[in-house]
Amino acid sequence: MIKYLKQLFHREDKVDESNIKNFAVDQYKEEAYDERHLGILAVPLNKIVGSVGRYKDFNQQFRLKKDRPSARLERVKEAYKKKIMLPPITLYQIKNEYYVLDGNHRVSVAKKLGYEFIDALITEFLPSKNTLGNIIYREKSAFLAKTELPDTIELTEVGQYDRLLKQIDEHHGFLMKTSNGQIDDQIDYLAVAMDWYQTIYNPLAAIIKNSRLDHCFPNRTRSDLYVYISNHQWEKGKEREYGIGIDQLIPKHMEEFRLKMEQIKDFDLPEMKHWISAFMLIEVKVGKEHEVMKRLYKLEEIQEVHCVHGVFDLIAKLMMKRDLLSSDAEIIGQFVHEKVRQVQDVTKTQTLIPITSMEKKPILRRS
Repeated sequence: MIKYLKQLFHREDKVDESNIKNFAVDQYKEEAYDERHLGILAVPLNKIVGSVGRYKDFNQQFRLKKDRPSARLERVKEAYKKKIMLPPITLYQIKNEYYVLDGNHRVSVAKKLGYEFIDALITEFLPSKNTLGNIIYREKSAFLAKTELPDTIELTEVGQYDRLLKQIDEHHGFLMKTSNGQIDDQIDYLAVAMDWYQTIYNPLAAIIKNSRLDHCFPNRTRSDLYVYISNHQWEKGKEREYGIGIDQLIPKHMEEFRLKMEQIKDFDLPEMKHWISAFMLIEVKVGKEHEVMKRLYKLEEIQEVHCVHGVFDLIAKLMMKRDLLSSDAEIIGQFVHEKVRQVQDVTKTQTLIPITSMEKKPILRRS
């Protein structure tokens, strides 16, 4: 038994001592030398995989190796414990991975404590090596830079992002015609792009999802199918052999489709009558627990707020209505970002979305 316990504890303490990724090596492999500055953004910690100068000091879990000086790490840990606001770290980005230029110890501590995101000043290095993946990535980067849309559109063929830009341009032209040419003074290109995303792209993507059409094409993304269907329906107008009654769902013109989606009401879509429930673990500044509870409780979507002991200070239950245009995660994520994280004295949140649930009816007290 003693031998077994020693083996068990030894396995638990064992960590991977190999190095994190070396930025210079990956930069050379990808021929990523053209740079652009993206500003300060919230970056998922699990996307931070390497370092610019200190890749030998941390293992692949981003833990400081035992033979390295730890005084600085301890100071950062103490700052996190006291909830001291630290400045953004500095990252280099190659495709979907990030490398630390400044802030290695902050990343290490944040990962250890279970944080999901960290604020960072980002410089992206665009890969110039002409592989298929890199060509598509550069097209995607140019698309996101021009539109500033959420990073949710994943395409697998070259030239398809240009088709989306063409749709946005056509939508812009349509809005200009219907507003007597005054849109330039009222709505800029970014607003038009977001309107296209919310009223045209998302509804058609939702139809593709609800019809499970993407399950028939396992090597294609939902965005791929959006481009294929919208191109054939709105540009080429070709007869198809796929789908049943697709013309009833998707009119022959893009703006007709948009108007049709705007007219859909809850009673037309039974799936929109369901509610999304989720739970949030919330960390707040020391001594501000009850004040934050009151602020959160004023939010219509928050059903319950409880003060708890442990790493987090509060737990809240929220309920939101499901809609056609967004996934559950997008709806909840937007609410957390735009409302909960804006509440004064909230320092950290973690969201839990149930997969399946069992719920008892409330116990009625006898009078």
